[in-house]
Order: sequence, then C-alpha cells, then structure tokens
Amino acid sequence: MNKWLKTILYLALAATLTRFIPFSSWFRIMDTMIHELGHAVTTLMLSGRVLSIALNPDHSGTTLSVLAPGWRTTLVSVSGYLSASLFAVLMFYGYAKRKQGEGLLLISGIALLMILLFVRNGYGLIWLTIFIVITLVFYFLGTHIRNAYYLLLAFLSLEESVMGPFSLLVYSFRQPSGAGDAANLAYTTMLPAWIWSLLFLVFALWCAKLALSLFWRKRPAVQSRTRNSY
Repeated sequence: MNKWLKTILYLALAATLTRFIPFSSWFRIMDTMIHELGHAVTTLMLSGRVLSIALNPDHSGTTLSVLAPGWRTTLVSVSGYLSASLFAVLMFYGYAKRKQGEGLLLISGIALLMILLFVRNGYGLIWLTIFIVITLVFYFLGTHIRNAYYLLLAFLSLEESVMGPFSLLVYSFRQPSGAGDAANLAYTTMLPAWIWSLLFLVFALWCAKLALSLFWRKRPAVQSRTRNSY
C-alpha cells in the first residue's frame, strides 16, 4: 500500500478510535501547549519578550509577546504549527527507542516550564497542574500502563498536529481574517491565508508519515541480563 495512503488511513482510524476514550478531548490541549511554546521559544530566540500565554478549554491558545516588526514576526507565526508537527515526530521517536518513561518526564518538564515562565490564565494553570500530576502518576504505575499512556499522548499529539492545519485551511476559506497564524502571515507577507494553511498541512502530513514510519518500524528487543554462576 502507498505510504501516504497508509498514513492518512491510520490518522483517520486513530482519530476515530481515540474519540471513544474518556476525557481524550481534555488531553488534546497538550498540542496547544506545544504550539504556543513554539511561539514563545522562537520569540525569545529572536530577542523578543514573551508577556503571557493562555491555554483555553476549546483547545485554542494565545501568546502575547513584544518583538520587532518584520521578518521576525513571520518566523514566530510559522513556528507554532511546525513545533507541534515536529513534537509528534519526537514522541514516536521516543516510542521507537523505548524511551517512554523519559518522554513522560520531558512532557511533565515542559508543562512545569509553562507554569513557571509563560502561562498566566486560570484555566491554563489548572490544566497544566492536573496534567503534570496525571502524567507523573502514570509514570510510576508500571511499564505497561505507562507505555499505553505514552502511546495515547503520542497519537493525540499526531492527530492534533494534522487536524490543526486542516481546520485552519477550512477556516481560511470561510473567514481569512480570522484564520489565526495564517491570517497573521497573510498580513506580513504576500501570500494569502489559505496558502499558508496548506503549507502547514503539507508539513504536518509529512511529519505524520515520518512519525508513523517510526511506529511501524520494528523496535529493538529488550535485552535481558543473565548472571553466570561458577
């Protein structure tokens, strides 16, 4: 089967199945966390200042920052969706390398960093705190349960990294001025919002293909150590 077709079928199947998992919608805000973190980190790298980040229950987010106008604002606007797509690849790379435990600690550390440095709205702070507690609980519950939780987060991250640009593309046709990052990019460049949305979607699908190839790849067997008696 063509790898692109297989990728799309897997995404559709995963998106359907995860809808039946209780509270899966709540965990999807993790993608928003990574998206807004991408904006924040890029802003800091370009000598800007991050004022605050808001995470909302409808999966939307906002990063308020101060940055010199020009090409820097373009890079910041681009970084959100790209960060989410690359993070999904990182999640599946961790799965392929049997680093689920380290991955959960990394995610918890990112959430803690968001609390300490960026997020200021009440819902965002509450969500991050509960998310850290739940993730650490699963980390200590045992290998099989921990790995299942990690894989759930990985697939939710992958789905949202693709659905975000897809929804943005639809929105850019219906109301271009309200298409979030794509609208900002359309304002600072000569490309319309739907072009930027399409570019985000193509990149997300490419990352999804790469992530799923890591998932399909045969993982190295866990080597058991034996002690020789003399």
